Amino acid sequence: MTLSKRIVLGVATVFALAVVSLAIMLSHDSPCPAPPTTTTGSQFKMKAVMQRCYGSPDILSFEDIDRPTPANDEVLVRVRAAAVNPLDWHSVAGWPYVMRLSGGLGAPNDPSVGVDFAGIVEAVGKDVTRFKPGDEVFGGRSGAFAEYVTVREARAIASKPANLTFEQAAAIPIAAVTALQALRDQGHVRAGQKVLINGASGGVGTYAVQIAKSFGADVTGVCSTKNVELVRSLGADHVVDYKKEDFTSASERYDVIIDNVGNRSPLDLRRALTPGGIVVIVGAPKEGPWVGMFWGVIRGLALSWFVDEKFVFFVAQLNPDDLSFLADLARDGKLTSVIDRSFALDETSKAIEYLAGWHARGKVVVHVPARSADGT
Repeated sequence: MTLSKRIVLGVATVFALAVVSLAIMLSHDSPCPAPPTTTTGSQFKMKAVMQRCYGSPDILSFEDIDRPTPANDEVLVRVRAAAVNPLDWHSVAGWPYVMRLSGGLGAPNDPSVGVDFAGIVEAVGKDVTRFKPGDEVFGGRSGAFAEYVTVREARAIASKPANLTFEQAAAIPIAAVTALQALRDQGHVRAGQKVLINGASGGVGTYAVQIAKSFGADVTGVCSTKNVELVRSLGADHVVDYKKEDFTSASERYDVIIDNVGNRSPLDLRRALTPGGIVVIVGAPKEGPWVGMFWGVIRGLALSWFVDEKFVFFVAQLNPDDLSFLADLARDGKLTSVIDRSFALDETSKAIEYLAGWHARGKVVVHVPARSADGT
């Protein structure tokens, strides 16, 4: 064997070993430890759902932990409701494995669970000016599946519309912000355009139908037979029952497609677009822990290099301006939350398991019972 061949073989071997080692590290699940028996000694405790390892939702534990104390720029919120998102299932499972590069190898770095919340301001830091104790608020913060969360005033928190229940408000943040940013920032939807929402009866889809209508679009929703009337009641101009009709083979063309499902190939979706149209990829099927769930995204982005139509993928960013925008829509009666099922805080694992069935109508929420300031 020549020297050059040996060098190439050596480099290839090192690369292969590095890939295998990384795969082993990413896929390794550490044993799930027992919850700590003691806390740090704070006089105030709270109930919280915690994740000490990766696995199915039943690995979650319901624990007594120290109640957080707000920093100078933070708000302490007594949580009254929280919402479940696919993100929560992915975080619990540690899927796709690439998430573990930032979330923790073997076990999560942060054991708190949940993001979406709604509740009542319990206390504020000395520098907080927008909120005061007693205000009803909603927003996003890690650790939402708990009786209390602290949120920076400048981050994802906004006043709750008075005409929404806590559960309805808690359902909004991730799903509705995703729908808003998909339509406005990625799809650039304008009045008069034809917009199709694939997966119109799910968490993001139910909001996307309503937000697109508020923009003045002509909206078509795609859903199953049992959800046709629900989607129509949300304001969709047209509803396609995917069990009876294939929207990618029909003659209708759309300026923007919001794909919440990921069950159609990019070439199929392109057939349903107007020339120069846009597909915004929001959801992907649950196809294993590696790149399977992103395969459609990869193919769509690759196709965009060779055609006039665009395929875009993004991750929504929670912010107070978009939360306030959505709150205004809700106050005006243009945005409502569809609640499929509600669970108690100590049933959070069941709530995540239910959502993981991928057939929820609208949102799944967790309600948190009220407690007095002294924790009783």
